[in-house]
Amino acid sequence: MEVDDGNERTETSAEGEPSIRRVETDQEPYEGMPFESEEAAKAFYDEYAKRVGFVTRVLSSRKSERDRSIISRGLGCSGRSVNRKRGGQQEVCTATILLKREKPGRWVVRKFVRDHNHPLVGQFRKTRRTLVSLFCFEQSLDEKDKKILELTAELRVKKRLSAAYREQLLAFIKDVEGHNEHLSTKVQLVLDNLSEFEAKKKEASDHR
Repeated sequence: MEVDDGNERTETSAEGEPSIRRVETDQEPYEGMPFESEEAAKAFYDEYAKRVGFVTRVLSSRKSERDRSIISRGLGCSGRSVNRKRGGQQEVCTATILLKREKPGRWVVRKFVRDHNHPLVGQFRKTRRTLVSLFCFEQSLDEKDKKILELTAELRVKKRLSAAYREQLLAFIKDVEGHNEHLSTKVQLVLDNLSEFEAKKKEASDHR
C-alpha cells in the first residue's frame, strides 16, 4: 500500500513496516528514517551536509560476525572547534548520525544529533545574502558604491569560508599525523621484538 503525506512517498509492507521510496532532498534526518541501502542513507546525509554547510566523515562501522558484512555505520561532521578554556584544545564536532541495517534491503537511522560546536559554511552564506540585501535598500548610494559594498561583503564571506576550510584541513592533517605516529610505534615495537628474538637465538646457539 502506498501513502503520500505531501513530503515523501512511502510504501507499507505486509508486516506493516514503512520503506522509503522517495525522500525529499530538503528533508532533515530523523530517528527511525528508513532507507533501502547503506549507500542511499549515506548519499542522503552527504546531500543534507552539503545543504547545511559541513563535510561528513565515517566515524565507526560494525560488521556481522556471520558473514562480515556491514550492519551499522556511524557518520558525522569532520569539523572541529577550539576550546579556549582548555588552552585552545581542539574538540571534535558532536553532529552525528548512526545507521543500522535491520534486515537486507532496509537501513534505519537509529540516532541523529543535529547541533554542531563550530560555525557552518551555510551560516556564512546566509550572512552574505543578508548583507547584500541590506545594501540594496540603501537608495542613496549610486550603482558604483553599491557594487563596492557588495564586493566587500563577498570578500568578507570568502575569508570566513577560507578560515573554516583551513581549520578542517588542519584537523585532517592532525588526524593523519596521529595515525602515522601510532603506526610508527607499532613498527618499532615489531623491530624491537625481532631484535630481542635474534639475540636470544644467538645466545642459545652460543651455549651449544
